[in-house]
Amino acid sequence: GGVNINTQRKNIYENGVDILVGTPGRVMDLGIDNVIQFKDLKKLVVDEFDEMLSLGFKAQLTNIFTMMSEKRQNILFSATMTDQVDAMLNEYFKNPLEISLARSGTPLEKIDQSVIPVVNFNTKLNLLIHLLKTENDFEKILIFANNKKHADLIFNKIDEEFPEQFGVIHSNKSQNFRLRVMEEFSNNELRGIITTDIMARGLDIPDVSHVFNFEIPEIPEQYIHRIGRTGRADKNGIAISFYTPKEEAAILDIEVLMDKEIRKEAFSSDVKVSDVKIEAEKEVIVMKNPVVVKLNEGGGAFHEKKDKNKKVNWGGPTKRKPPKTKPANRGQQKQKSRKKK
Repeated sequence: GGVNINTQRKNIYENGVDILVGTPGRVMDLGIDNVIQFKDLKKLVVDEFDEMLSLGFKAQLTNIFTMMSEKRQNILFSATMTDQVDAMLNEYFKNPLEISLARSGTPLEKIDQSVIPVVNFNTKLNLLIHLLKTENDFEKILIFANNKKHADLIFNKIDEEFPEQFGVIHSNKSQNFRLRVMEEFSNNELRGIITTDIMARGLDIPDVSHVFNFEIPEIPEQYIHRIGRTGRADKNGIAISFYTPKEEAAILDIEVLMDKEIRKEAFSSDVKVSDVKIEAEKEVIVMKNPVVVKLNEGGGAFHEKKDKNKKVNWGGPTKRKPPKTKPANRGQQKQKSRKKK
């Protein structure tokens, strides 16, 4: 997905394929064009099945399942067994066998987790910059934000302090841009990447030392996916999360999911506390005692007229008095005299 489909058509026509890896939308397009013959398929592997459904790919997946031969082996990987996943399994698969590798929410033991209370977004930026300047071991890090706008805000500020040391990846960036940033990060040309949950799953980036949750995810399971980018294979990892008072409840939900308390760290007195709030943190002003307009019984939008305004309008002076008649001219006077005669 995201690259020239004509090149892919040509490669499949000329060379054929034994194994095809693709996004649901692109695979569906190639199937509709008869470039891929689904009837010849022997095995179907769907990775991140729950995430695909939550991202809105249910229609494409349903069409792909319908177009395929029933004589195939299905292998699905899903981090969470949601109701949507169960519904699809019941409809399109016969007696599936479930194999659980780990209980949902199981904390990764090789990852050192800590949380730091911070008053607001801009103070989080000050804290992050302070840590990046004072800690020498923050050399290959991922910084997670909850949305694209906030990821860009973080990147713009970090890029001012550390020019060309960080990249940013989210769904508004093109496929080629994202691939280039990922390659630079993997080759140690970048110190870190600011991103959204688009990088929380399905990526095996070697030697990520630290994961920062600049904002706490609303879904507790997503926290597990984020911090799982570090501490992979035989390596240890560190996950540090910043949370505001409004995000404290989300931290508690994560601890309940993991059945584990996360270590609390004190906010550094060397970091400047900012009073400036971003747009998302500003409170919505609610008007006190708003004026309520009462409608009359007839349902009209106008108020009842006062007595002095209830007089019937007979029109202006020209309508109240009869118009003055003009004197007849000589021709009209002669016609009148003839009639009389």
